[in-house]
Amino acid sequence: MWHRIMHGQFEGKWTVVNRVVGAFVRAILVVALIVTPSMMLPNVSPDSAQVVALVALFGAALTFFEYLSAYPGLVEFRDAPPFNRVRFLSLFATIFLLTIICKGASEPTIISEFVTAVGALIGFVLDFPYSPVRLMVLALPENSGDYHVNLMRVCAGISYLSSLISLSIFLLLLQQRRWPSTSGSFNVWINLPTFDPTAGGDVVSRLKRDARVNTVLGFALPFVIPFVLQSASNLFGAIALGNYQSMIWTVAVWAFLPSSLFMRGIAMHRIAHMIEGKRRQAYAASDLEHMPA
Repeated sequence: MWHRIMHGQFEGKWTVVNRVVGAFVRAILVVALIVTPSMMLPNVSPDSAQVVALVALFGAALTFFEYLSAYPGLVEFRDAPPFNRVRFLSLFATIFLLTIICKGASEPTIISEFVTAVGALIGFVLDFPYSPVRLMVLALPENSGDYHVNLMRVCAGISYLSSLISLSIFLLLLQQRRWPSTSGSFNVWINLPTFDPTAGGDVVSRLKRDARVNTVLGFALPFVIPFVLQSASNLFGAIALGNYQSMIWTVAVWAFLPSSLFMRGIAMHRIAHMIEGKRRQAYAASDLEHMPA
């Protein structure tokens, strides 16, 4: 009896330590993501660096307390890997590659030239009328020079390629791991804090409806975001071509947000199918119990 109590206390302490360490590591990774352009790009003003540092500290604190808490917060699929891991790696890879491209404009290296060549190839292939890449190029100011137009095309191409690769990796991981069935019991309260199962209506129908909405938004946003940027330029000004940081984050969000919505739609559809399977098993077991002997 005493050994069981000591073993239970040890496991409880070890769980707390793991949670704290995991939250701290995630906070450090968020800081690395936010400060990457500011650290790598040349000629970053001190005021811009201070703003980036403040945003990084805020993001780190939010991430740390979110993953430290055992209760739901703002982050969806918090305890259902690899959903957030794939999304984070996708955004980090996009930001890193775009920073290499922009840094290579003034300090070229072999890596920057290779990444720029890949982005130029993808951008050239996808730069056809009414394509998302063409719309992002058209979102630039009318007096933009050839250098900035080509730079936007390269950045849009490499961002779109990164989003497609991350979406493919996510689908492959879901298929191999049979997510979320093999990850243990799925807690809707923790992993979907904005979804209320008791709000009314069938849970499965609502999950499928939300999945379809996210999928449609994932299709539409690559076309809608450039239009919004072009419309907002009349009020807030056009994209600052000389500020590489703003361009990096704009292009990265343009490619990351649709792929993230695609992943969310796929994940919610898988959860709906999992609930349907659990229901069929429960109904089958109930029918067996009531069968006459």
